[in-house]
Amino acid sequence: MSPNVSTTDPAANLAVLHLSAVTLSVIIPAFNEAATIEAVLDGVWRTGVAHQIILVDDGGTDQTGPIASRWAERTGRPVIVVTHRRNLGKGRAIRSGLEFVTGSHVVIQDADLECDPTDLIRLLAVLNHDAPVVYGSRYLGGSFKRTSWTWNRLGVSLLNAMLWSLYGRSLSDEAACYKLLPTPLLKSLDLRCRRFEFCPEVTAKLCRLNWPIVEVPVKYHPRSAAEGKKLQIGDGFVAILSLLRWRISPLPPAALRRQVFNQPLSGQS
Repeated sequence: MSPNVSTTDPAANLAVLHLSAVTLSVIIPAFNEAATIEAVLDGVWRTGVAHQIILVDDGGTDQTGPIASRWAERTGRPVIVVTHRRNLGKGRAIRSGLEFVTGSHVVIQDADLECDPTDLIRLLAVLNHDAPVVYGSRYLGGSFKRTSWTWNRLGVSLLNAMLWSLYGRSLSDEAACYKLLPTPLLKSLDLRCRRFEFCPEVTAKLCRLNWPIVEVPVKYHPRSAAEGKKLQIGDGFVAILSLLRWRISPLPPAALRRQVFNQPLSGQS
């Protein structure tokens, strides 16, 4: 059940969610998203749960970065704008943003409005000691409104099947945009991703480390390539290779020290 939240009072939201000890940093990787970036920033802030917003302009050729900077100046809201001089990929953008995170937890927000920022509240609502990692699934609860089967959904189904085969873990949306994790945990994973293999790398490492992953349904409004979607079929093959790679590659030593991060949240049992 959705919590009774306010879209204007951050303190009230945190009280409702029983997460007063949680400070949320939101990383927004963006490449030529000038048309939507202001609406995304407005949406994230209006949830009332963002402690920090980090926009990474990944070498775009439009005004995404300047628009975000002007938005921050006009509203007086804290936004860190990180600029890549050339396009390095979504994974690399997330890694750059992670260097500036100060919150106890971090979540990734796409800049294209395919995912609704109000669902950040839903992710936080289930966060606790037994659910330290929360994914927002596009395929739970009938949230995927377009045609029942698209190439994207077929690809995700294949990745889900591989995840089960390689790691024995069942998820409905391995490639979910919304991934909410404790900041020390995400940093400990020593990410190597550059493009869209961020999702399989994070998921594979969490599975090997036996971290529980809870999924909650989120709204999803997919866009087409003509509308600016950048994911290509080749990225699916890279994701498959990433799942295979991290099944056998050594895990980073910091991530193996699970007890450092696996502590109850304040006020949680």
